[in-house]
Amino acid sequence: MKHVVIVGAGPAGLAAAEHALRAGARVTVLDQAEAPGGQYHRTLPEAYAARNPERLHHGWARFARRRRLLDHPRCAWWLQSTVWALDRAENQVHVLRGQADGSGRRRSSFEPDALVLATGAHDRTLPFPGWELPGVYTAGAAQALAKGERVAIGGRVLVAGAGPFLLPVAESLLGVGAEVVAVLEANPFATVRKGWSARPWELAAHAGKSAELARYAVTLARHRVPYRFGRVVIEARGAARVREVVTAGVRADWSIVPGTERTYEVDAVCVGHGFVPQPELAVAAGCDLDGGFVRVDDEQRTTVDDVFAAGEITGIGGAVTAAAEGAVAGCVAAGGDPGRALIRERDRARAFAGRLAAAHPIGAAWRGWLAEDTIVCRCEETTYGELTRAAGDPACPGSHALKLGTRAGLGPCQGRMCGPTVSELAGGTERHHRPIAQPIRLGELAESKETST
Repeated sequence: MKHVVIVGAGPAGLAAAEHALRAGARVTVLDQAEAPGGQYHRTLPEAYAARNPERLHHGWARFARRRRLLDHPRCAWWLQSTVWALDRAENQVHVLRGQADGSGRRRSSFEPDALVLATGAHDRTLPFPGWELPGVYTAGAAQALAKGERVAIGGRVLVAGAGPFLLPVAESLLGVGAEVVAVLEANPFATVRKGWSARPWELAAHAGKSAELARYAVTLARHRVPYRFGRVVIEARGAARVREVVTAGVRADWSIVPGTERTYEVDAVCVGHGFVPQPELAVAAGCDLDGGFVRVDDEQRTTVDDVFAAGEITGIGGAVTAAAEGAVAGCVAAGGDPGRALIRERDRARAFAGRLAAAHPIGAAWRGWLAEDTIVCRCEETTYGELTRAAGDPACPGSHALKLGTRAGLGPCQGRMCGPTVSELAGGTERHHRPIAQPIRLGELAESKETST
């Protein structure tokens, strides 16, 4: 019986577990959270005793079915478990089990027959003057607080950025009592329409998405929340925290249209310009990347034997696409045949993801929002001016020298927030392999006891 280890319990990881179990494998699911579901199915804490938690979620019935699979006799569910290293030579997955900020975490290791990486993605937020002020949140953080704690990030909130994820974020904020003053989509209407209207006959396979969009539109209309195309936040102002934001109209390349500035009084702003993958473990495993995403074949195999990848680390496409890829990855990792139905469902979902990318691209001229003293790396307070001067200095060739010279990406987040931005501004795309993929205390690293599973 094959042992399949799955890292991540979001839509991709749970679908992989379901189909690996169907194919007869023994499955271990590892996730840092206290409950399965990932960001998409973030649930309220059990202490809240919610009577109807499904009201906060889409696709609850399928999620509930897959969550029950974690009790399957051939499935082990390891919550609060962090994969901190992958040993390619020994084929070992090294895990720390326990609260991330707690003491007494226990080290364990696995030697699986197959590994499925479903580590997901996190928000991408492009910098702008004042984005480091308290009260400026990523879209994902704002939604996590609203869905997972029923807490609003502010009383008067502006939602801005790019992509359809802004809509459920606005809905979540409205649901916890915040006043959403506006939702701003950076791409002009012509860009969005062109991306979504290409090959319209293919949209028939995604009728559920149309119904979801209609529901968001009704919610915004009921609360009188304006939705504006072609506008971005170019500055946040305030002393101890954000008090107002300046927005401006932009062209298709996201260059600012002079004279279109408008100021909103707010006590919070949530900004998200799509997502970036979390491929650290895939890089540690030796998998090839393509444009920052893990390269996979038609069966979700990476370039490393017996290592599979699914979900946002292979391309940003949303929960449906992630689950479709996870189903194929789990089945093949367990030695099964995915069949035409699963492959066809995955390919349809990928086509939708391509349409999503075309409708909500990142404009190349966004750096025009930045001032010389705009902070780019918040951990190390590296400014745009410092970064561009270092990038043009022949004494600092390559991304490694650039990081050492400016400290950008070397702070506590290890470039997870600023990495793509720093790379783009500096003209590089390198990703370095870190032997330690997640933070681990020196005492934990020095501890000789490790349980093999």
